[in-house]
Amino acid sequence: MKLSMGPVLFFWQREAVYQFYRELAEQPVDVIYLGEAVCSKRRELKTQDWIDLGRELAADGKQVVLSSLALIEAESELKTLRRLCDNGDLWLEANDMGAVQMLSERKLPFVSGSAINVYNARSLQALYRRGMRRWVMPVELSGETLAAILTDAQALGFADQIETEVFSYGHLPLAYSARCFSARARNLPKDNCQFVCLEYPQGMPLASQEDQSVFTINGIQTMSGQVYNLLPEVDEMKRIGVDLVRLSPRPEAMAEVIAQYRARIDGTDDGIAAIPADAVNGYWYKSAGLVNTQR
Repeated sequence: MKLSMGPVLFFWQREAVYQFYRELAEQPVDVIYLGEAVCSKRRELKTQDWIDLGRELAADGKQVVLSSLALIEAESELKTLRRLCDNGDLWLEANDMGAVQMLSERKLPFVSGSAINVYNARSLQALYRRGMRRWVMPVELSGETLAAILTDAQALGFADQIETEVFSYGHLPLAYSARCFSARARNLPKDNCQFVCLEYPQGMPLASQEDQSVFTINGIQTMSGQVYNLLPEVDEMKRIGVDLVRLSPRPEAMAEVIAQYRARIDGTDDGIAAIPADAVNGYWYKSAGLVNTQR
């Protein structure tokens, strides 16, 4: 089983991004996803910067995958997508069907991101026939559903030709909108957002009237209010055929999280994995997403 690091979903200063990846290059992570997957207005790093950074990390022995936007609305965003598809070296994570179409036309292998709705083996097979060689399970699906999909894929005869990846740590990316909620919270229009996301490197927390953490606002993206953590479920993921466990970047304590997951994957920990009391794992157990289910 491999350990992957997803793209940075929050808006960080340029130097913070480079510092994160300088440190990550020394960490026991097998696969690194790079790029802007949320909002095209976030331009601390340009498209070529991401490609160059990816080539540097690949030279350090990491498998690098570039990530595309999950919501494409403008010709300029299509132009960026074409540049990513034509980078010549690195795989692309397709986060919308426009990217799937471009990659399929070019006969390039790709990763299907969690923003692509794959809820059964037939959908997975359709993507496989278009060039998909790895898929990330939609975050709202359960372990039981995943096992059923993989069993059906085996019966259809293509399961051994693809890799399965599960989002296992971080704020869950739940939904996308044409509106920017971070700008709206500051009474700013989207076209003049003043890049307020930079002030919230872990997103903007949103609580209910009962002060329960419900969501995290991240520009046009709505995320879970609490951190999803499937560390205790790694052994079960191995059993049902998961190939990669994905961590999502946060600005603090990622080295510790990487070490915990690496030890769990390699079987070098004490065999007892508990998640923090303020973490959640409900979706994996077909429960409400904000539930912490210790089993």
